[in-house]
Amino acid sequence: MSTLHPVIAEVTQRIIERSRPTRSAYLARIDEASGKGVYRHRLGCSNLAHAFAASGEDKVALRGTVTPNVGIVTSYNDMLSAHQPYEPYPEQIRQAARLVGAVAQVAGGVPAMCDGVTQGRAGMELSLFSREVIAMATAVALSHDTYDAVLMLGICDKIVPGLITAALTFGHLPTIFVPAGPMTSGLSNDKKSKVRQAYAEGKATREELLEAESAAYHGAGTCTFYGTANSNQMLMEIMGLHLPGSSFVTPNTLLRDALTRAAVYRAVAITALGEEYTPIGHLVDERTIVNGVIGLNATGGSTNHLLHLVAVARAAGIILTLEDFDAISAVVPLLARVYPNGSADVNHFHQSGGMPFLIGSLLDAGLLHGDVRTVWGEGMAPYRRMPALDADGKLVWNEVVASSNLDVLRPAAEPFRADGGLRVLKGNLGLSVIKVSSVPADCMVVEAPAVVFNDQEEMLAAFNRGELERDLVAVVRFQGPKAIGMPELHKLTPPLGVLQSRGFHVALVTDGRMSGASGKIPAAIHVTPEAIDAGPLGKLRDGDVIRLDAIAGTLEAKVDAAEWAARPQAVADLSAHHSGMGRELFAMMRNAVGGADTGVTVFGTQDRHHAADL
Repeated sequence: MSTLHPVIAEVTQRIIERSRPTRSAYLARIDEASGKGVYRHRLGCSNLAHAFAASGEDKVALRGTVTPNVGIVTSYNDMLSAHQPYEPYPEQIRQAARLVGAVAQVAGGVPAMCDGVTQGRAGMELSLFSREVIAMATAVALSHDTYDAVLMLGICDKIVPGLITAALTFGHLPTIFVPAGPMTSGLSNDKKSKVRQAYAEGKATREELLEAESAAYHGAGTCTFYGTANSNQMLMEIMGLHLPGSSFVTPNTLLRDALTRAAVYRAVAITALGEEYTPIGHLVDERTIVNGVIGLNATGGSTNHLLHLVAVARAAGIILTLEDFDAISAVVPLLARVYPNGSADVNHFHQSGGMPFLIGSLLDAGLLHGDVRTVWGEGMAPYRRMPALDADGKLVWNEVVASSNLDVLRPAAEPFRADGGLRVLKGNLGLSVIKVSSVPADCMVVEAPAVVFNDQEEMLAAFNRGELERDLVAVVRFQGPKAIGMPELHKLTPPLGVLQSRGFHVALVTDGRMSGASGKIPAAIHVTPEAIDAGPLGKLRDGDVIRLDAIAGTLEAKVDAAEWAARPQAVADLSAHHSGMGRELFAMMRNAVGGADTGVTVFGTQDRHHAADL
């Protein structure tokens, strides 16, 4: 392992210093919650009897004080392909726990919604807030205080960030995340995207589009493109919360089952009853968080994690800022090309060497903290190895020393690009972020008149009427968390892609989200303050010239300063977005939520204010 890159070291130290008061308070709190022995022994007899009343063969073990109890928090449902494989996991986990003298119980379930189903629909306006619901539901499950370790069963977009937020809140408990893996490869993402664009141009029928989508999303497991779900899996591995090499093993295979059993065995080993007590609140420190940011840049991960990682870090008393992302992105090279940053899918990435090769390359280049604690033990070295089954069916790990496909995965010495492609933009339109890892070089700077919309449907209608056939910056405002819950705006990518392919210079500016789906379109997203919160997007008018410069890191409206200061804020009637499909129930979250720069969370309002003062 090489000497740590000075910028990585500097950013990490800056985070440590900035976080010292909140991190110290957090560690003191979780240390107070820890205790020797089995936690449930502190329950009264009536409480304890309730806890094992229906436990069958495990009742005797649960009644005692020396048997570790592993809590299972599951996000299983059989609508969501990524989480459907979790259905048999609780029984598999219980059986594995008994083999090592432990017991396991399902502590609770959490919702798991699919952004792919709700995309462009009313339900998408609940999506980001579902992260907070998942965290709170997990807290309810763990509040019974009867568990010695936790296995988290979750994969997709808001589920993993919600689960880890709760896990860190219960930071005295050892916690391992157990993946279920990606679906096998179907219709390539590139071919699917072409059919989508053809449909947007009226050159493909709905039936043709549905056939393409069904061929791409065809079975159990995560979608195979590199969106937020698979970025989650990368993060859990590079942050040491998965077993080594386990993120992208496909569901319903012998290897997948063996890894699940191994996670159970390891969870039992790291409880306070053993010699390797590893509470997650101590495992996840400033270096772990920085490793997560490094992984996002090295793989071209989802921009949603510029929200999620900030919120997750704060759950552990760590203050991570967008400037930290920007500084790290400048020195971490892009080592993977996975759709939408390339034509490969996550299965191709895994087959090329996957996370073990990526982690090994970063360690060799001094671009990753290798001295962290993980659920597997001390240091990141074990994460250079890929799991496999030997001739006897035994689980083994083999070191990965080379990429088998340099078109998909490269060493740090031969990257696809010198930086990670996640950048912060600043200017008189506020603070925003952009993902440029797949933006063409001649589109890194766009200067064009604004066309302003207060709803994504307005923009789609204008495109369908043929009113956008020119150079433009599409501004879609009133999409932020306080306004309507900050939905993803994936539906805007195909029409903008059509305009770009016709030779027009186009960009998107929004206080909503795009995940990684903007692809080749330069998109300044997460603009904060948002329009409804007196943000500058509220001052824009049609025809104002906007300059988005991803090279200089600026986002500016080229309007005279005096005129700009005198302009009134636009208003929008958002009442239609505040009722129906359960949105009435989330008014309290819209009213309490923080901005994009502090993770769009309703938790820790006082901490957010304190952080702003640091």
